[in-house]
Amino acid sequence: MNDTVSSIKVYTPEQVADMLQLSKNTVYELIKRGEIIAKKIGKVYRIPASSISFIFTGLDYDLYKAEKEDLKKISSIQKEIARVRSML
Repeated sequence: MNDTVSSIKVYTPEQVADMLQLSKNTVYELIKRGEIIAKKIGKVYRIPASSISFIFTGLDYDLYKAEKEDLKKISSIQKEIARVRSML
């Protein structure tokens, strides 16, 4: 098994409900609203540990990391857009 895959901790909705002291239905509702990011595999959901941080931070950690990377590149993207527009 790939080291990256084997190092990712995932939980069932039932485990998350227990950890957060919520009902299982509440966890499914949070998944439905996008407040907890879950991956559906077949008929079951699995929730990466990083997704649970959304409940506490208001941001999904994966999205937070992606935004940080995007912000590093924004200057070069803006320059490229300006260059293309100047050619029109």
